[in-house]
Amino acid sequence: MGKKKIATQSAEKAIKEQAAIDTAVAKTSPGRKAKRVELVRVYIRASYNNTLITVTDEKGGVLAWSSAGSIGFAGPKKATPFAASKMVSVIAEKLKNYGVVEMEVYMSGIGGGRDSAVRSLINHGFNIISIKDVTPVPHNGPRPPKVRRV
Repeated sequence: MGKKKIATQSAEKAIKEQAAIDTAVAKTSPGRKAKRVELVRVYIRASYNNTLITVTDEKGGVLAWSSAGSIGFAGPKKATPFAASKMVSVIAEKLKNYGVVEMEVYMSGIGGGRDSAVRSLINHGFNIISIKDVTPVPHNGPRPPKVRRV
């Protein structure tokens, strides 16, 4: 079995991560007054290469979005659960002004960030009403036409 490795984070790394989150939040348009939204829809698209999170209101207007690449992750690190949890913290900062209470979550894809993103949403204090998996499933389509005989 060997020793268990416990990862510790230095204060400098923590400051750098917080600065990266702050810059990602600052990229949104500052100064405008946010409307109050009670119920939002969260779309999580987790592929093998990246994870995207989009938050919309009930009509479909985008309130906030984030991707692992926009935060600063590169290469195979974009599809990790850690990147998904950092993206949720960026989204939570963006949603502070909207007064979001309840969420409906729609997950798509089979990447590593799916479950981690939902857990992080719960840990940030959001009330999740429903979780729906909208990953497309192939069904091989209709029967092909008969072979043409000439």
